[in-house]
Amino acid sequence: MKQVFAFDFDGTLTTRDTLIAFIRDACGTPRFLFGFLLHAPLLVLMKLKLYSNGKTKQRIFSWFFKGMPLETFDALCQDFAHAHRHLLRSDTVRLLEQALAEGSEVLIVSASIDNWVQPFFPSVTVLGTQIEVIGGRLTGRFLTPNCYGQAKVRRILALHPDRYSYHLTAYGDSRGDRELLAFADEAHMVRNL
Repeated sequence: MKQVFAFDFDGTLTTRDTLIAFIRDACGTPRFLFGFLLHAPLLVLMKLKLYSNGKTKQRIFSWFFKGMPLETFDALCQDFAHAHRHLLRSDTVRLLEQALAEGSEVLIVSASIDNWVQPFFPSVTVLGTQIEVIGGRLTGRFLTPNCYGQAKVRRILALHPDRYSYHLTAYGDSRGDRELLAFADEAHMVRNL
């Protein structure tokens, strides 16, 4: 039977959430602080579950990156991955590399934007949140729903619809991974370092 391994990215393959680190790296600390201060009320509503995680993330992403040329954004993503290898967790990266070495299919299923996840693992299929680009520029909107919770299961099923043709092993670390872990044949909750 085909072996498929699905890894969450933030907190599972990395030591922390990369959205904040990426924005700070790409935009600089002053703009980063101003942007998050401006969106503080929205973040509070999200934490209180009065406003959705995905909509909050899209509004923040849009504020920082709307109108940016895709070429510029992708260069920032490449630079971020190159400069922030220290964010990777050696224990789970070792599991990912072992699965690849054994010939298993490996997926990274993440709420992070796939443009900055992919450069960390160029040979792995990334099912991340995808961004909309029109005329070579970021619109600030997401092309796919935020890849969080049940969306992770939907993305895997879109790639592999015949669920009984493969054995799925999943690794996650947070509430956003619960549905993925429940969907897997073998589930591993990764503990924070």
